[in-house]
Amino acid sequence: MRILYKFIFGLLYLLSLLPLRVLYIVSDFFYLLVYHVVGYRKRLVRRHLAESFPEKSETQRRAIERGFYSWFCDYLVETIKLLSVNRRWMMRHMRFTGTDKVNEAIERGQSVGIYLGHFCNWEWITSLPLWVTQAAQCTQIYHVLENKEFDRLFLHLRSRFGSESIPMAETLRRIARYRAEHQPIIMGYISDQIPFWNNIHHWLDFLHHDTPVLTGTEKIMRGTRQAVFYIDVRRIRRGYYEAHFVPITDHPEQTTEWQLTDRYFQLLEASIRRQPECYLWTHNRWKRSHEEYNLRLDPTTGIVNLTDSVEELRRKRNAAAAQDNNPL
Repeated sequence: MRILYKFIFGLLYLLSLLPLRVLYIVSDFFYLLVYHVVGYRKRLVRRHLAESFPEKSETQRRAIERGFYSWFCDYLVETIKLLSVNRRWMMRHMRFTGTDKVNEAIERGQSVGIYLGHFCNWEWITSLPLWVTQAAQCTQIYHVLENKEFDRLFLHLRSRFGSESIPMAETLRRIARYRAEHQPIIMGYISDQIPFWNNIHHWLDFLHHDTPVLTGTEKIMRGTRQAVFYIDVRRIRRGYYEAHFVPITDHPEQTTEWQLTDRYFQLLEASIRRQPECYLWTHNRWKRSHEEYNLRLDPTTGIVNLTDSVEELRRKRNAAAAQDNNPL
């Protein structure tokens, strides 16, 4: 496995040494292959766009669709480029604004929590340490990949400019350690992923969908009193991005339940509507419906059934209803 990792890493590193304009030629080839030949998740993307933008014409949605696949292939080669670029190159291609408010929080000893989504190039956001005070340790929460070689590769990519990746299962333990060391942190949370059935606690309207959302981010921010920001990213042109810090609150502990989560998704939706082609539409974000959740949830115990099929759940629910109507 170690040999395989070295081979993959070496191959990608050599590829990353190519100028970005050459890598975009590779991206254009990927686009033709992924979109026109393979049609990678095209049905899913098309359905997501139709449901998310019913006000747009079919022609407009197809333009977004093509733009998405083109951007997605660019995202792949841009991520590879991250293997070898230097600080100066990175700061020219990924700019941050509004960092003064972030630095103010760090200077008063308060850690910072940042909401972001699978929008524009989230891998390049790991260059944030180049733009903020060195008194802070930049971190990001991540899901450990099943493939150990690719997990190791992405950990290397995300740490190139000093940011630390923290496995989700270790989040609270690591935050507690930093607090004990009096080390303020800037922690990034990609929070637009779909929660598991037994972790669904809140639903909201997101892009015309009744959407179950992750709420753990809000709980961590409120519990640790992090100053809360949203990163509003936009693609200026091919290979150039700008990320602006939008303050949400310095006192998350004073907010009501789900207020931070709701605000995050409002801001994310506004970003997506501005540049819809730069969102990750291939992710099956709406595969868990409220109807199925209600079938899986036992209202008396609060336990969520994770094993039965929808058909079996309906059969059991109908049988229980029939028994209630005919107690004898």
